[in-house]
Amino acid sequence: MDLDVAQVRAFVRAAEELHFGRAAETLAISQQALSKRIARLESLLGTALFERGGNGVRLTAAGQRFLRPARQTVAAAEAAVAAAVGEDRPLRVDVWGHLYAPMRTLAQVAERAGELPLELGHGRDLPSVTHALLRGDIDAAFGRVHPPLRPGLAHRLVRLEPVDAVLSADHPLAAGPALRPDQLRGSVLWAPGALDRLDFLHQFADRFGIRDSAAGVNLGLAHFLEEVARDPRRFSLLPADIPLPEVPGLRSVPLVDPTPLYAWSLLWRTGNGHPGLNGLTAACAVAAGQSRWLEYHPERDWLPEPPR
Repeated sequence: MDLDVAQVRAFVRAAEELHFGRAAETLAISQQALSKRIARLESLLGTALFERGGNGVRLTAAGQRFLRPARQTVAAAEAAVAAAVGEDRPLRVDVWGHLYAPMRTLAQVAERAGELPLELGHGRDLPSVTHALLRGDIDAAFGRVHPPLRPGLAHRLVRLEPVDAVLSADHPLAAGPALRPDQLRGSVLWAPGALDRLDFLHQFADRFGIRDSAAGVNLGLAHFLEEVARDPRRFSLLPADIPLPEVPGLRSVPLVDPTPLYAWSLLWRTGNGHPGLNGLTAACAVAAGQSRWLEYHPERDWLPEPPR
């Protein structure tokens, strides 16, 4: 019996998602194509792998038994391709992020990683980057991981960045040397997109009672900050050490009691055998230790999901 790896991969993704639509999305194929692949696999095996009903899908007993060796089959196929292509191709790393934190982090890490060959790319947001990782289009990416993490992905926390409030110079709170987050109640949180797609800002607003928010089109950091400077009611959040563009009428004020921290992780697909991944994760660990990137004090800092 010869198994088709594409069919096996479709089964694995559907088993992990328990939703044919989401599984198809991670593979960049239609739901109909994914269903056909799984149906052909079930026909070849002579047994049903999923129970399909009005409440979704779930694995049959045969599907549960098949899942572990199916994952091993997909991993072996990917390892075989990597061996044939060779190990000298660059490590493909996505540095998506309108705040440039992944790029800044990678620049500091690359100095410690020596001659690690890298190929950089830019996604649109973390969901698109996640799909690219699962499809094998990229090898690693930076992002803020919040539960639940998609099956098939692994991550390591590499950096906790203190966050400042950025306000118009005409904002009533702009003159202070520091601010508590709850002092921003009554101000308008300006976001680079819909708040329900920006989990950190959404949780910050909930935690500190920020009731008013507004969003604009993300046309780059300078344009984003010009919109903040234009309205004395607005504020936004930026990493404390980010180089700010020269925007008149703007002020950056540290947040304290507590200081919000933005957690950046390095993500990769489990089973990815590229040797550069070990070098990159090791360089991240060294940089984090030397630069004290992972310092967290619960009595003075705030994280939406405190690290274990």
